[in-house]
Formats: sequence, structure tokens, C-alpha cells
Amino acid sequence: MAGWTLVVSRREVARAPAERVFGRPRARLAGHVLSYVAHDFPQMDLMPWRMAPLAVITVVLDLEAPYRRLLAPEPLAGQTLPASPVLGLRNRPLVLEQSGPSRGIGVALTPLGAYALFGLPLRDLANANIALADLIGDDAGLLTEQIAEAPGWAARFRVLDDYLEARLRDGPELARPVQGAWRRLMASPGRLRVSALADEIGWTRQHLNSRFREQIGLTPKTVARISRLHHAASLLSGPSPPSWSEVAHRCGYADQPHLNRDFRALTGCTPTEYLTEAPVSRG
Repeated sequence: MAGWTLVVSRREVARAPAERVFGRPRARLAGHVLSYVAHDFPQMDLMPWRMAPLAVITVVLDLEAPYRRLLAPEPLAGQTLPASPVLGLRNRPLVLEQSGPSRGIGVALTPLGAYALFGLPLRDLANANIALADLIGDDAGLLTEQIAEAPGWAARFRVLDDYLEARLRDGPELARPVQGAWRRLMASPGRLRVSALADEIGWTRQHLNSRFREQIGLTPKTVARISRLHHAASLLSGPSPPSWSEVAHRCGYADQPHLNRDFRALTGCTPTEYLTEAPVSRG
């Protein structure tokens, strides 16, 4: 699934011209780190951004941090994001406003990678935005300095490779049944019943929900919804997209209205708004 793709309207991406450079982590990091995305935004007026839930834990390493304030969900509205925030798995859209220049690198971690890097149950990161320094201490500042001093984005990606490889080598691991359950949910977006998954790994459904939520941060059912959403978004955004009813069928929705409801609940916009570059709502 396109877990690292932000499900935002095309207009939201197009309206913010910026340098973006994509990096592939070292092969030895496979399974832990999915990608690097460097960005260099010029000075921008205050504008809102809406982000759908992702199937990754996102670390934003700020070389130049903009002003960021949360608009939604309601319990977080009004909070400012710290420099170099870590965004855990979420079960709801996130809306924030941002202004000023922004330069840095976004790192997409799998739950396996985030668990090994931070050494804590990912339930502590779910629906949260935490400063990287609060999770890895002084390493956050030292890593940012090393990245800033490297000559160009390619060299900066290699600095990240070196640091993450050293940190992840001896980090804790998710329970193997939890790892297996996560992989199965990613491989069959939205089409695998949780009861069948529990039978596959030899746990009761209740035990699977409990262990999965502790170590991953969300329930298996919620992760399946997110996986299904991204599968639908990737089909709708393709060069020759199938009909909405066909997308609903292929992604395991009961019908097209079910697709529409789930899309709105998880992204904050309808499929039509997503595809027609509708402006973001400030809620």
C-alpha cells in the first residue's frame, strides 16, 4: 500500500512550491525505514494542511522549523507542534496551519522500526505529536547538526542511514505474532477479517486486539481501515482509474456510500474533493 503517501487534495500539494528530494534508505534498513523525503519550502503565508492517517510513524527532522499550530482534531486544537516532531499512527485526520520557511527531512518508519528506535510501546505515540528530543534525548540535536553540515541531500540521507542503522541494530523487537499480523493487514488492505487473522496466528481475537494495540498503537480493525483507504486512494489517483463502484468492490467496501463515508471520516474530505483539488476546510 502507499502508506507514505499523504492523502491530501492535489491543490494542497500544488499550492506550495518547494524543492522535494526523495531518498531510498540503505538496504539493511528494509523493514524498518521506508523512505526519506527532503523538503525546502520558501517563506509562506499562513495556510492550513490536512493529513489523513498513515500506516507509518513519521519523524520530521527540522533544519529550519516553520510555525505549526494544530486546528483539528478538537482535543489537540490550538497546540503548536514542537521542532522535529514525531507523528504516531492516527485514526483521524490531522489539520494544521503552517507559515514561514521550512527545511528538513521526513522519515517514514514502520512500526517495527519505530519500536526499535524509540524503545517504547507505540500506543504511547498513537494520535500524538511528540518532540524527537523527548524520545531520543541529546541525539536529536546532534543528529540535526550532522545532517545540516552534510554537503547536499544525498549526503544527508547517508548520515541518517548511519545513525538509524546503529540505533536499530540492538533495538527491541515487536512480538513476532504482532509483526506477522501487521504484515498480513498491509498485504490484504481491508479484506482480512480480524477473527480470521487471530485464527492464523493462534491467538484469541481479544488477545490479538490487546497486544496489537499496545505494540502498534491502534487496533487491527483500524489499521485495516487505513490500509483500505490508501488502496482506494491509489486506485482513484491512477492514470486510468476504475469507477467508484469498482474501487469500492476491489477494496472491500460494502458499496460506494460505504467508501464515501470511510473516506470522509479518515481524510476530512470526500473522494470528489480529493480528486478535484478542493481547498481544505478549516473546520
